[in-house]
Amino acid sequence: MTTTMILALGVLIFMIVLIMTDALPFGAPPLLADVLILVLALYPEDADPFAYSFAGFTDKNVWLIAFFMVVLAAFQKTSTTGKIQDILYKLVNKGGFKSYVAIILVIMFFSSFVTGTGWYMLIISLLATIPYNEKLPTSKILMPGSFASVHALLPLNVAFYYGLTGTLLSSFNYDMSKVSTVPFMALTAIASLGYFLWSLVGYKLLPDHPIADQKTEESAAAVEKEPLPKGQEYLTIACILISIVAMMFLDKLGTIAYAVPALCAFVLLFGKVLDWKTFLGTLFSPIVLMMAGVLPVANALADSGFTGMIGGMVAGVAGGMSPFVLVLVFCTLIAVLHVITGASFGSLFVFAPVLISTCISLGIDPVGPTAAAVYSAWVGSFLPIDGQPAVTMGMGKYSMAEFWKYTIPMDIIGLVCLALAAVLCF
Repeated sequence: MTTTMILALGVLIFMIVLIMTDALPFGAPPLLADVLILVLALYPEDADPFAYSFAGFTDKNVWLIAFFMVVLAAFQKTSTTGKIQDILYKLVNKGGFKSYVAIILVIMFFSSFVTGTGWYMLIISLLATIPYNEKLPTSKILMPGSFASVHALLPLNVAFYYGLTGTLLSSFNYDMSKVSTVPFMALTAIASLGYFLWSLVGYKLLPDHPIADQKTEESAAAVEKEPLPKGQEYLTIACILISIVAMMFLDKLGTIAYAVPALCAFVLLFGKVLDWKTFLGTLFSPIVLMMAGVLPVANALADSGFTGMIGGMVAGVAGGMSPFVLVLVFCTLIAVLHVITGASFGSLFVFAPVLISTCISLGIDPVGPTAAAVYSAWVGSFLPIDGQPAVTMGMGKYSMAEFWKYTIPMDIIGLVCLALAAVLCF
């Protein structure tokens, strides 16, 4: 390992320790890590030191989520949110494990049709506003509910994964025309089943503490707010729908889609739905600072050559592995790199070609392993670096230890399910 690799890895570990020990307020450790990147010169020679060290504050995904959180802050004031909250509140107020299971299944059902940043942000936002109830504490719902939003109960929407698998294999002249979407649906079903079963067990490991402003159990009437005028209500609903649609079609709309939530946020500011204090406080919340701060740390580790070194080491010993172990190892590498860098596509395109070439050299059909690899690029969640884990940890007010109790087993189970599905379904 080079000195740069060691220093970059040291900054990452130092940041994680600060987050775990609550030595600094939430959101501050990544900012300190960014300063260390600048001071230690952990940036490429041709890079602008300040632009590189604080690159998270110009990242399109960070601003996308930040402005969408502003729109969500307005949406929480609508009667629509109140009705959804009332349904969730009744389940929470009823309490018990059956209500918890019902909430998870409802979220997973709708996740069969709606996906993306807007969907999981909406779920997290709604769950975070439920008052504390000792019969079913919201802290036991938010994390499972958040990750349930990326696991479809019905494996219908597999076109994206099918297409990306075909793209990766096309560079190896592999013909996907005879491969149907059925095994991809089966792989999705196995992954979702694995998550659902884990959510049943993981419920017992989650903490019992308030996460919203309400510190004690309150009635639904006690937390009702002044209803918005009809004009502002319709304006807010239109803005939230437009933002969600834009984020669902990021790949088709391009750059303009990233600006849509920002434009909607300013429309709501002009419309007096939000005041400037709420707008500003949401846009630059500790959660946003966390997301922006961790990206330069991830970039420094990747640019140091550390991740490439690990990939080369694994590729060198992959020949003697069984298909299941081979897929599991590469899926784990992709997921871990995704967690560290926050870049799903980047981690996938680092290791997937190595996996495909290894399979071909061993005489293994590469479709199943590649499909599992594609899914694994969105599995890793055990570090609050990517958007969803960071928002989940922040809004749930979980400590790192509480966060790891749920997410580390969740990721392990998810990766095992993918490797198993790659062997069974293809």
